[in-house]
Amino acid sequence: MTAAVNPWAFVPHPEVWALIAAVIGLGYFATRIIGPKVVPAGTPVVTTKQRRAYWVAVIVLWLASDWPMHDIAEQYLYSVHMVQHLLITFVVPPLILYAMPEWLARLIVFEGGWSSRLLQKLTHPVVAGAIFNALAALTHWAVVVNTSADNGPFHYAIHLALFMSALLMWMPVIGPLPELRLGPLGQAVYLFIMSIIPTVPAAWLTFATGTVYSAYDILERPWGISVAADQQSAGAIMKVFGGLYLWCWIAAVYFRHANRLTNQDRAVRRYADRFDAKAAAGVDDEEPLTYEKVTEAFSSTADS
Repeated sequence: MTAAVNPWAFVPHPEVWALIAAVIGLGYFATRIIGPKVVPAGTPVVTTKQRRAYWVAVIVLWLASDWPMHDIAEQYLYSVHMVQHLLITFVVPPLILYAMPEWLARLIVFEGGWSSRLLQKLTHPVVAGAIFNALAALTHWAVVVNTSADNGPFHYAIHLALFMSALLMWMPVIGPLPELRLGPLGQAVYLFIMSIIPTVPAAWLTFATGTVYSAYDILERPWGISVAADQQSAGAIMKVFGGLYLWCWIAAVYFRHANRLTNQDRAVRRYADRFDAKAAAGVDDEEPLTYEKVTEAFSSTADS
């Protein structure tokens, strides 16, 4: 007989509230205090899109770290734990990186110093991907999962390590420093590999016949979800939703690149038509039209 449980029982997490307050405070300090002092006059400290991405990241981080998701994930359902992991590795990090202006990133890494050189090594696609996937695999080890379910500080430490490794993993795709980003084709291949590697632990969870994590083998099953169904759901979430999410990123990279090429081609044709029209009218330009001139003009107006 399944005992009645209340997974919705409110549990305060002041440490999470302090974390969110610190993130908001740092964002305010960076954009309102430091930004105006280092950004040239007339240049926006942050764009509207960056500001929106920042607040979405803060909200998602709060939802993933606080009640009720944190408590259900820690005490009752590993499938919710998996959702939590996806949010703090696949959703929040790219939003944070997108929201971070280039000037702030260069200040943080002390451009030209040892930290900048270290970041270049850690964000190499092979290194960043290996670090992230190694940590992700470690978090599926039974000892780690069972310990994190019983030890709150350890649980938060695991999440912090995952989040930091996810920041490294996403840097080649959407990092604020252009020199650390891959080209469109490289990004697509990189994300494709990132979507394939989690297949192994996902399949292991999905097809496991017994209880994988003893911490979740409890008599008080919320909503009547069995241990096996919970594990299978976790594997499916990891593979289907995690993989689909990365494939959506690949599609976005492709269409954005295709749109950029189309706009460049239109810009070249537009300038070429003007040049031909002037030539036909007998107007002699002082400066000849070059491909570099056209692409430079396009780049100055293209949406970054």
